Amino acid sequence: MAKVCILGAGSWGIALTVLLHSNKHQISLWEFSHKDMVGLLDKREHPQKLPGIKVPDPVEITDDLNEAVKGKQVLLLALPSHTVREVAKKLSGLRLEDPIIVNLAKGIENNKLCRMSEVLIQELPQSSHNKIATLSGPCHAEEVARSIPTSVVVAGCDERIAKKIQLFFTNQYFRVYTNSDLVGVELGGSLKNVIAIASGICDGLKLGDNTKGALLTRGLAEMIRLGEKMGAKARTFAGLSGMGDLITTCMSRYSRNRWVGEQIGQGKSLKQVLEQMVMVAEGVNTTRSAHQLARKFKVEMPITEQVYRILFEDKDPKQALLDLMSRNPKSEIWS
Repeated sequence: MAKVCILGAGSWGIALTVLLHSNKHQISLWEFSHKDMVGLLDKREHPQKLPGIKVPDPVEITDDLNEAVKGKQVLLLALPSHTVREVAKKLSGLRLEDPIIVNLAKGIENNKLCRMSEVLIQELPQSSHNKIATLSGPCHAEEVARSIPTSVVVAGCDERIAKKIQLFFTNQYFRVYTNSDLVGVELGGSLKNVIAIASGICDGLKLGDNTKGALLTRGLAEMIRLGEKMGAKARTFAGLSGMGDLITTCMSRYSRNRWVGEQIGQGKSLKQVLEQMVMVAEGVNTTRSAHQLARKFKVEMPITEQVYRILFEDKDPKQALLDLMSRNPKSEIWS
């Protein structure tokens, strides 16, 4: 049994609380919003983010960060990617007891273009660096919380830490694999959200299975091209954090990113869509970062380019589709 703090009491944080409680770990759940924290204490549930799932009674719920992390052996960062740096800075000012730190966010910082492990390395003391890892893969909170069989992958700065995390999470319905390619695991989990928005746009336009199959395949090709330029291994993108998460996020009714794209495909503006949302669709910010990375590394990413123009330049999705289909013919395998 380990002493664990889950930072972030959204749907994923609550789902992991249920999972790890069933694994007999001692858990504290940190919620940064005092209002939401009070609601969780009262109902032991978040009706908007994960309806019907109760936070087990033994779990401590608090909005006091220092109290939440005190004496913990494992910290799980179930946070939106744009808040990871802010929380890491706060953690660096506390007296931590050398815990393992597991990032669960799937995003890339805008402008600085840092992956989440890079953010943590920049903000946390050097003594923590070899204990940082990322867990990723096809794992919707709604299904994990209901014990639906799920497989994910963990990659870390130290393979021994990854193996510890593997054992820490694994049970009869949640299977964890290890991978030494931290760059590829983090890029796969982030970039697939851009393609998921494109998938939703296809759904909003009422396109067909042929279109969706082509989109996923060519989207994966873009992810691999950029990943290799950034030091990732191509084969990682054929795994759970790449193809596995891509398929799930592009097809699932639970996918926030697919939903965002669907609404835009139906004619709504990005502003209108985001105003309707309770939770964060990571793909919106990641589209900006992916567009910047494509330019920085001089990688052609035509689907990402069109998603960027639809989201941030108000391009008509139908015109974006036409422009994608009308490009010059080329070989399927190209760099």
